Amino acid sequence: MAGTAANSPGNLSVNPKPRHYLRDVILHGKFDLLNSLTPEENTRCRHGLYFQDGQRRVDYILTYHIKKPSSSRSRRSSRLTDNAFTRSLRRGRTQPPPPPPPPSPPAAKGDPEAGGAANHSLDYHEDDKRLHREEFECNLREMGLELENDEDTKTHGVGFVKIHAPWNVLCREAEFMKLKMPTKKVYEVKQSSSVVEKINTFIHKVTDPLHPNVEENRAQKVKHLSYPFSREKQHLFDLSDKDSFFDSKTRSSIVFEVLKRTKCTKAKYSMGITSLLASGVYMAAYPLHDGDIDGENVEPNDRKLLYEEWASYSVFYKYQPIGLVRKYFGEKIGLYFAWLGVYTQMLIPASLVGVIVFLYGCVTVDDDIPSMEICDDRENIIMCPMCDRVCSYWNLSTACSTARASHLFDNPATVFFSIFMALWAAMFMEHWKRRQMRLNYEWDLTGYEDEEDHPRAEYESRVMQKSKKRELKSQKKPSEIRAEPRNKWKQTVQTAMAGLKLTEKEKLTCRDRFPAYMTNIVMMLLMIGVTFAIVFGVILYRISTKAALHMSSNPTTRSNVRLTVKATAAIINLVVILILDEVYGAVARWLTVLEVPKTDKSFEERLIFKTFILKFVNAFTPIIYIAFFRGRLVGRPGSYVYVFESYRMEECDHGGCLMELCIQLSITMLGKQLIQNNLFEIGVPKLKKLIRYIKSKRGSFQEEEREKKLQRYETDHFLDPFAGLTPEYMEMIIQFGFVTLFVASFPLAPLFALLNNIIEIRLDAKKFVAELRRPVAARAKDIGIWYNLLRGVAKVAVIVNAFVISFTSDFIPRLVYQYMYSSNGSMHGFVNHTLSYFNVSHFQNGTGPMNPLYLGYRVDMCRYKDYREPPWAQAPYDISKEFWAVLAARLAFVIVFQNVVMLMSDIVDWVIPDIPKDISVQIHKEKILLVDLFMKEEQGKLQVLDSMLSHAGKDNSNANNHSPVARSRSTPHAHTNNY
Repeated sequence: MAGTAANSPGNLSVNPKPRHYLRDVILHGKFDLLNSLTPEENTRCRHGLYFQDGQRRVDYILTYHIKKPSSSRSRRSSRLTDNAFTRSLRRGRTQPPPPPPPPSPPAAKGDPEAGGAANHSLDYHEDDKRLHREEFECNLREMGLELENDEDTKTHGVGFVKIHAPWNVLCREAEFMKLKMPTKKVYEVKQSSSVVEKINTFIHKVTDPLHPNVEENRAQKVKHLSYPFSREKQHLFDLSDKDSFFDSKTRSSIVFEVLKRTKCTKAKYSMGITSLLASGVYMAAYPLHDGDIDGENVEPNDRKLLYEEWASYSVFYKYQPIGLVRKYFGEKIGLYFAWLGVYTQMLIPASLVGVIVFLYGCVTVDDDIPSMEICDDRENIIMCPMCDRVCSYWNLSTACSTARASHLFDNPATVFFSIFMALWAAMFMEHWKRRQMRLNYEWDLTGYEDEEDHPRAEYESRVMQKSKKRELKSQKKPSEIRAEPRNKWKQTVQTAMAGLKLTEKEKLTCRDRFPAYMTNIVMMLLMIGVTFAIVFGVILYRISTKAALHMSSNPTTRSNVRLTVKATAAIINLVVILILDEVYGAVARWLTVLEVPKTDKSFEERLIFKTFILKFVNAFTPIIYIAFFRGRLVGRPGSYVYVFESYRMEECDHGGCLMELCIQLSITMLGKQLIQNNLFEIGVPKLKKLIRYIKSKRGSFQEEEREKKLQRYETDHFLDPFAGLTPEYMEMIIQFGFVTLFVASFPLAPLFALLNNIIEIRLDAKKFVAELRRPVAARAKDIGIWYNLLRGVAKVAVIVNAFVISFTSDFIPRLVYQYMYSSNGSMHGFVNHTLSYFNVSHFQNGTGPMNPLYLGYRVDMCRYKDYREPPWAQAPYDISKEFWAVLAARLAFVIVFQNVVMLMSDIVDWVIPDIPKDISVQIHKEKILLVDLFMKEEQGKLQVLDSMLSHAGKDNSNANNHSPVARSRSTPHAHTNNY
């Protein structure tokens, strides 16, 4: 009777004994369970890939912080009691809430367990997080997932929740997510013609040493027909081996989908694991790697195969196993590495042509007439000073080396190379679209459409705050609130459910985001202004350093002024660019967070756009200044343009600014690739891993404990978390800009990009396989916004190269001189034609050289590079008619070059179809086969139904013939005769 009374609705009490009993059974029976397993199961269990039973695979891991309890045992018991009731309520029991536990006795003054207010507050927050975890995990169990906690690990302070998705959950979620799975139906994949098939077979045999030793990379002649998974049509799929039907990548993505949409009402109306991670309830959430990659007794797995055939530098010459990459990491990461592979392959012909153009400049440098005239000492052309007072007159022949070096990058072949690179960019874009469609077909993504993501945790938090403010405005009066029943548990549940409904109805409008938008605009303009200010500071550095070096008493220093200033300024620009890149990346993320985008996709696109704008301006502003502004705002001798009334604007060397543009471009590009892309990517992850290792206090372990092998989920915990593909794409987009935008001044840029990418592929592969936690597999059918950025850079490259050839190089002035002003149609006299005269007596006061006899004789006339009238003309120093002729030719060249190249690019885009013909044929064939498959299925169902009806009819007729009623009806007088 006592037990009945205790369990009656009026006197509900929760006895914690069963809970402690179960926990003791689990803890004490753990080793017995392990001993009962087979050696293989025991090994798998100890490696952390399976539950303690050795059968259920771990599909996902949640980690949380463990804090030693500092409060009294009674308070912990009350928390456990409350949690037991919470679980019973979540399971559908309708008993009223238990009475509050008796308060614990006050601690004595000398009680060591009685901490300060801060400790009590900390304990309260930790207990609150624990309650959230327990409710969330209870909800996960209701969703069908199976969980196993492990706090007894060698990783101190970290608890692990192992999650397994059983078969029914996998089937349910696969149907919800519309995952395409291979059916039993297979069909033969044929080429469009026998000739194409023979060519492909021949190419495959020739390139066989370049293919990795991976099954997925071999040509498949048959393909399984795929169809979105459906529980009603399970008979269409090969379910003979249910353990391998859903691979580890698919299982983890399914579990992550469940984690995202599972609600936790105690966590302030939060939705899913993202909110719990943001609030610190859980430390991390990640799927497990398949196994180890090195060791003597390592079992074969996809991760080890990827490490050997993809992430090793010894296989740099081989193709990437893209199929296996997609199988292990998902479509989104697979598309990135496929795109990077196509880009690297396309750099091979561009590098060959660039080297040929450079070699052409080296071969023809001795035949270049303008360079020969500059290097001829007999010409004795005296040039005006390069700076005020400290600089003196100089002989043009001293610029011989600069003129010869400029010819390597400023020759007629560079025009051809610019046109070639514009067409190359168009070919690359078309080739990638075709490759992307082929991958979509092979990966069964042809009918995939992007679905709307779950709202981000930050968005939900802002919506919750907005709904709270609206609730406060419309809340009831205090007297009315007092009149309501004071059921705290009911009130909490009602508040949580009301909050969930409000967050579903509420949304952030442009008015809510207006302050963030204004902050974005102001900060973006401020950051761009900072870039311009730094470039201007480097300009002042060059001007002042040049003047200071000219004052040096060392003749070697004075003779190498130009090279010293150019090299040091380029290095300073590189250091500033590297620093600002990190700053701008953080600023762009902060600005994107301020906007509070609703979904992860929206957040990623906005972040990419801001980061691209800031980093693009940061990398190319110094180069744009040298290419288009330096030497054009100088003025002329006697009327120079000054900055701050003392700094004279820079001039280009006589060979033009193209050589300095080449130096700046090469140092910036090579420096970013070597330092930022390679050293940072290698060093920073290792440093972070070392810091996490130190924080985990593993160094305090005993030696034998250190030698013990960690579980798989513990090892992955110490890996670097996956931060997305934005940094990887961004560095390649900036490199694509270096390759295409100013390629007329640096034809070796594709070669250096190719060498970098060969290393970059293996470096990224090793990082993904060995140094990062396994990312959640994300589906994607294209590279998203990155394609639009690539297309925009390719379009801008045509215009930029047109202006570089026209205004930065001497290609147009040479053509104009040769066909308009040369007496014999040759380039003889070109140098003298481009130089104007200046009377040294017309220098402004204080601007003439302090040592006018520097050359050993008095100078009356000096020369400077410009098209101006001589001092003896009627309008001295005015712009001459040659200037207008050259300017007209330059503008005409820009218009013609731009339109011709863009027209050719559009022709290439139109001629090459986006979808390969054989792929379109196979896609059409799949549709026909699907229709035939379902028609046959319907026919089979109808035949079965007809046979069942016919059998039922026969049985009914036979039953009627043998029944007594039937016999009586067939012989009506039989009964009467018996009477």
